[in-house]
Amino acid sequence: MKRHTARSVDLINGPIIPGILRFALPIFLGQLLQQLYNLADAWVVGNFADNNAFAAVSSATNLTLLIIGFFNGIALGGGVVISRYFGAGDQENVEKAIHTNFLLGLIASVLSTVVGLLLVPHILVWMKVPESVLPDSLCYFNFYFAGVSTIIMFNICMAIMQALGDSLRPLYYLAIASITNVIMDLVLVAGFHLGVGGAAFATVLAQGLSAALCILRMLRGKDLAKLELRKLRLYPGILSQVLLQGLPAGIQGSVVSIGNLVIQTNINTFGAYAMSGHGAYSKIEGLAFLPIMSMSLSLPTFVSQNLGAGRYDRARKGGIAGILIGMALAEGIGVLLYFQIDHALSIFVDTPQAISYGSIHAHIVALFFFLLAFSHCAAGVLRGCGKSVVPMIAMLSSWCVIRIIYVTLTLRVFPVFQTISWAYPLTWLCSSIVLLVALLRLDWSHIFQPKQPHADF
Repeated sequence: MKRHTARSVDLINGPIIPGILRFALPIFLGQLLQQLYNLADAWVVGNFADNNAFAAVSSATNLTLLIIGFFNGIALGGGVVISRYFGAGDQENVEKAIHTNFLLGLIASVLSTVVGLLLVPHILVWMKVPESVLPDSLCYFNFYFAGVSTIIMFNICMAIMQALGDSLRPLYYLAIASITNVIMDLVLVAGFHLGVGGAAFATVLAQGLSAALCILRMLRGKDLAKLELRKLRLYPGILSQVLLQGLPAGIQGSVVSIGNLVIQTNINTFGAYAMSGHGAYSKIEGLAFLPIMSMSLSLPTFVSQNLGAGRYDRARKGGIAGILIGMALAEGIGVLLYFQIDHALSIFVDTPQAISYGSIHAHIVALFFFLLAFSHCAAGVLRGCGKSVVPMIAMLSSWCVIRIIYVTLTLRVFPVFQTISWAYPLTWLCSSIVLLVALLRLDWSHIFQPKQPHADF
């Protein structure tokens, strides 16, 4: 089977670090463009609407991840399965895995829309969103979840392409969509003054364009990524593997989001300026952390392809190199952010109270970015090894259970905003310890033996 096209990166042969970086660069640029969706919404709303509207948009991340994080985890698991068979040169099972993943995406789209529209109003009340912010939050999420299928299907298609070594095409489609999103934000929010509803509609419309371009490319393609509607089915043998790899990541994404929602609920009790300041910081952190996230997203594909090809030592060396690169990048970015946070926050908010809250949070967490980078990159390596349950346990116990217990107990004794901020580096340390132990115990030479899935009918 021909493994690589002109647009794909050969991760199985050649120098390890240059190969990983060539594959990670388009992912970084794609992640950057995805962040522009949120940044454009935040900037336009922050400059052409009021503080309540900005608070609604800037605090939306955790709630959206609660719903779609589960299905994005399934997509990630599907990508690992595709990468394994791709590395092993098994064309038949690559095709089955692609069509199984695509159909799962369609099912997930319907479920996410229904669950989101039904549950979001109740969740916002449970989160103690201030009454002044609640109408804007409801408006934003109603638009968002009405069109959430566009976001899920793009992530599914992107995972399929990247699993085959093609990280360039998703980048092209995101570039087109990002330009569309910025233009529509300016037209709907700045021009027609439609507020958060206009921002949400612009995001869904732009993401829909990128999803449509991905699907059209797969329908018309002539390589392994080709999509044939007549082959869409949930192949049982493949499905069991996808769920085995994807369910832990999906559960992790959703449950960790619950922990973050608890944190957000406590932030909300400090008022709209705390919501705005923390929300503005989150936008900046999301942008600053993109190089590290890109590395952590590249590692499962690299490790999985090389294990599928039987190149165990190469997989191990690449995993270690990726983790070290991610940690070094993270700490450099953290130091820069520590000293420049006030200037960065002023891009999104212009009130001293909001800037003060964002600055307090940054000065506590930024210097510990190396721990967050280690957790993400180590989790990526373990997922590529098929050990997705380990990151799930590490993240759930640390970023959800311990984080909730810490905030709930310590806020009673120290009822200040800084108490919430310290929850992050403390729980990053906990997850890093668990993941380090797991990596040290890995038996790389016997970690994966290719198996044929059960017969599919």
